[in-house]
Amino acid sequence: MKLKKRQKRPALPSTVTELDTEDGSKVYVVGTAHFSDSSKKDVVKTIQEVQPDVVVVELCQYRVSMLKMDEKTLLKEAKEINLEKLQQAIKQNGVMSGLMQMLLLKVSAHITEQLGMAPGGEFREAFKEASKVPFCKFHLGDRPIPVTFKRAIAALSFWQKVKLAWGLCFLSDPISKDDVEKCKQKDLLEQMMAEMIGEFPDLHRTIVSERDIYLTYMLKQAAKQIELPRASENEPRRYIPAVVVGVVGMGHVPGIEKNWNSDLKIQEIMSVPPPSTSSKIFKFVLKATVFGLLGYGCYRIGHRTVQFVLSMPATQSYLQRLTEVPQQ
Repeated sequence: MKLKKRQKRPALPSTVTELDTEDGSKVYVVGTAHFSDSSKKDVVKTIQEVQPDVVVVELCQYRVSMLKMDEKTLLKEAKEINLEKLQQAIKQNGVMSGLMQMLLLKVSAHITEQLGMAPGGEFREAFKEASKVPFCKFHLGDRPIPVTFKRAIAALSFWQKVKLAWGLCFLSDPISKDDVEKCKQKDLLEQMMAEMIGEFPDLHRTIVSERDIYLTYMLKQAAKQIELPRASENEPRRYIPAVVVGVVGMGHVPGIEKNWNSDLKIQEIMSVPPPSTSSKIFKFVLKATVFGLLGYGCYRIGHRTVQFVLSMPATQSYLQRLTEVPQQ
């Protein structure tokens, strides 16, 4: 049934890059803008045309919840950044990585507010369409976000962290839907990436280049040949090439193409380096500031409370009785 629906020469959107493996499997990489209606349509059309065996999306297990949440709930969640979310991020990723995650969530919330659109719509469409294709598997293809954040923080110097945090905190430039659609143009995106490399080359390496490698590795794993069912144990094993659809941000497509024919090893980019001296200093200063403010607050509240209690007539009467007891 699926093979009959599969088009021999599929009519694919211009945002799709076709890659081949050595054993004949095909991978169709859909480059998307994460806040784009047309990206959602590109994903739906590609899956319907090629009827894949596997769909791989640029998500990890820590972000998989967005697949089953409705747009209204996601829109509300994306706009709200509160203390509970901050505590959860710090508990999950540590102080530095947790704070950086919250700052990046602020960027996402800013875009959400500007466009009135929840992020990750193309991944939800991929999930829905994959469920309609017989025997199609759905894979999470991105590196776990705690690893990415911890490696990104470790790669930055103290002043780079301060500069990045400052820029994210005061992000207020208006963003239009036309700006989002422009992100699907490779030349514009490569220009934006070049600007980012100039300012934070180590950040680009950990957040983009390393994830390019991880996404490529996961796409190649998903594209391994499929074993056909056997009538008996004595029957020889037979394999056919797989068809895979990958749904990733357009910024990752050049890196996936670059790494496609390389022998990839992901052990190194999965390790989390120990905290640097600057991270330890920043963490100590942050904790000292928080506890200092809390201590001062408690002191001020306590001082005022004691003064208030001592000024009460009942308290003064009780203290007077205590002073009179030895004289009796």
